[in-house]
Amino acid sequence: MLSANKPLVEFGKLDKCLSKYGKHFECDNDKEIIYSSDINSDDTFIILNGVISLRRGENVLVGIAQAPFIMGLSDGVMKTDIQYRLITESDCTGYHLPASQTINIIEECQLWREAFCWLAWQNSMFELRDLQLIGNNSYDQIRATLISMMKWDDVLRSRIGVMNYIHQRTRISRSVVAEVLAALRKGGYIEMNKGKLVSINRLPFEY
Repeated sequence: MLSANKPLVEFGKLDKCLSKYGKHFECDNDKEIIYSSDINSDDTFIILNGVISLRRGENVLVGIAQAPFIMGLSDGVMKTDIQYRLITESDCTGYHLPASQTINIIEECQLWREAFCWLAWQNSMFELRDLQLIGNNSYDQIRATLISMMKWDDVLRSRIGVMNYIHQRTRISRSVVAEVLAALRKGGYIEMNKGKLVSINRLPFEY
């Protein structure tokens, strides 16, 4: 049974077989594009350390993820017309290799189950984002995003500004986001420090 947790055991098995063939890299700059599907569609990228943001199309923020992370795992089988980009949000290390070679290694090492588990988890994260945002009003989207941010560890939350993250993830105007956050802080529902989310005490279901 798959869980909502990142399949780290399966990632470890994939990484063990793929890393010896990959071209390793280090990024010490924030906001560096390390993967773009219109340029790197023939490559699989594996992030070993750091924090990255995944963006789609016209700079829509899908989410922020901590390593480990894999992008382009299935590109050796099927291409996507949707443009994705991985952008560093901290120092990052990882490696990349041709997507066709990735598939060959998966076949040779019989890692189809591990690859399936990773892709199933990744798709579930995409579906969860759509479930939280599509068809919901502005407050519901802001509320869902705040709850998802509380699942991050303290270090990650201390790096990411709440207002910018909510605005980029939901496309709700900054003024509306600022108004809702101010009301939640005034009501004692959330605690923030220097624009970063510290804690949630309780979030009302309606605004």
